[in-house]
Amino acid sequence: MQKKGKRKIELLVISDVHLGTYGCQAKQLFSYLSSIKPKTVILNGDIIDIWQFSKRYWPKSHMKIVKYIMAWMGRGVKIYYVTGNHDEMLRKFAGFKMGSFRIVNKVVLPLSGDKIAWFFHGDVFDVTMQHSKWLAKLGAIGYDTLIVINTFANFISEKIFKRGKLSLSKKIKNSVKSAVKFINNFETTAANIGISNNYDYVVCGHIHHPEMREIKNEHGSILYLNSGDWVENLTALEYNEGKWTLYKYNEADLPEDIEEEEDEPGDKELFNTMLNEFNLMSQP
Repeated sequence: MQKKGKRKIELLVISDVHLGTYGCQAKQLFSYLSSIKPKTVILNGDIIDIWQFSKRYWPKSHMKIVKYIMAWMGRGVKIYYVTGNHDEMLRKFAGFKMGSFRIVNKVVLPLSGDKIAWFFHGDVFDVTMQHSKWLAKLGAIGYDTLIVINTFANFISEKIFKRGKLSLSKKIKNSVKSAVKFINNFETTAANIGISNNYDYVVCGHIHHPEMREIKNEHGSILYLNSGDWVENLTALEYNEGKWTLYKYNEADLPEDIEEEEDEPGDKELFNTMLNEFNLMSQP
């Protein structure tokens, strides 16, 4: 059987992977990454969850994501690691460059058709992050616990009752008016700042709410985009030939047999290097 080639993408945006937590859907993300061939990658924050990082929980599936991204680096794929709140410790490394990889707090890129895109994580708009970080961290632990409960509930729903998957966190967020209001305010604020700077696209993460829509005010309009997450939504943003697409993971859509890549770096050496390089050894 002839192996299928990878789908080419000019620009890929993923965020809120939360490697190092029980909620991270690393296996699904690896399947997706293995099926594509991007030229430029924006890792738009919260890729590694340093808030909850522990050497006691770092599955092989999580390491495979890191290895795969580093293999892209070795092939010259441009990678921008935009820092988020869960990996805010990396902000002291802003400006770090290694080959085609760089760590930034935000990035502005020109796209086709003289369009300008502004990428940043989005936690700067979160009042809880600015004034009650301990509360935000407590909420992150509660969210991760809810995802674990959700996984168990989905197992029962699919295997026993033969029903589809549930999303407890989505139901909670969609039913709480303050949560809906926060999302709307977040999107509007990002769009207004983008318009004031004459950007054509504003691309965020942070709120785990995938979206792609035009937002207007009295000064103009902008395309607001949010890449979602790889905890519950399993989404990414893809840009090709002047058009954006909001990708939603579906195992059935991925090719069963694709071209193999050359070997990635070794597990143990890479893990220890990562711990030492970014001082993760000091994390609980």
